[in-house]
Amino acid sequence: MKDGIETRLYVTAPLAEGVAVELDGGQAHYLRSVLRLGPGEAVALFNGRDGEWLARIDGLAKSRATLTAERRTRDQRPEPDLWLAFAPIKRARIDFTAQKAAELGVSVLWPIMTRRTMVDRVNTDRLAANAVEAAEQSERLTVPEVREPTTLDRMIEQWPADRPMLLCDETGAAGGVPGIAEALAAAGPAMRQRAGFVIGPEGGFAEEELDRLRSLPFVTAVGLGPRLLRADTAALAALAVWQAVAGDWRTSTD
Repeated sequence: MKDGIETRLYVTAPLAEGVAVELDGGQAHYLRSVLRLGPGEAVALFNGRDGEWLARIDGLAKSRATLTAERRTRDQRPEPDLWLAFAPIKRARIDFTAQKAAELGVSVLWPIMTRRTMVDRVNTDRLAANAVEAAEQSERLTVPEVREPTTLDRMIEQWPADRPMLLCDETGAAGGVPGIAEALAAAGPAMRQRAGFVIGPEGGFAEEELDRLRSLPFVTAVGLGPRLLRADTAALAALAVWQAVAGDWRTSTD
């Protein structure tokens, strides 16, 4: 990690030179009891708005910690505007999806209830905690927004018409669906600047759901190769391809 700082935390408070930042009980416990840090030691802080700051611990108690921001170590910079709408899956795998999607630069995580979704409840607080932890560890400067679960119909109603939607269609090449890289190469700049993926449940979308999604003017159906992927694998494969072809894995910005 930069500047030799090994600990990095997300905070919601403003960050600027000389500003005092108070941590919540969980973060104070982490610094004091897990990392065994003490006053004077350095921690990196970020809030998604003001860049990354080197801060030093002033006081550390069982349920409270205060730090002072000293200097900015990284400026805030634009990050990919990439959404992931996905049908919830079982607990360990949905945690994994949230963590890895955050590492892959997703800006919005949106659980979607479809006809074949087998999970009827989503713990969004847990998803958000996983996203924060992944953002801290991956050195990104923002944390994904975690939206409340909604139905597929309501998601379609709320989806901005100017945001391209990439529908991961399990029919793949057999249904005449182009691969993600092929679709991105053929697309205009809008899809390479801001987009969103929609991933179905473990049993796949119902045919009528696929038909409705395919009929929308802002939807492009894309395939994920010749093999049938699990829902969590499909989500991460799709994100990785987008980042490699259109996102911030590239060295050029065309």
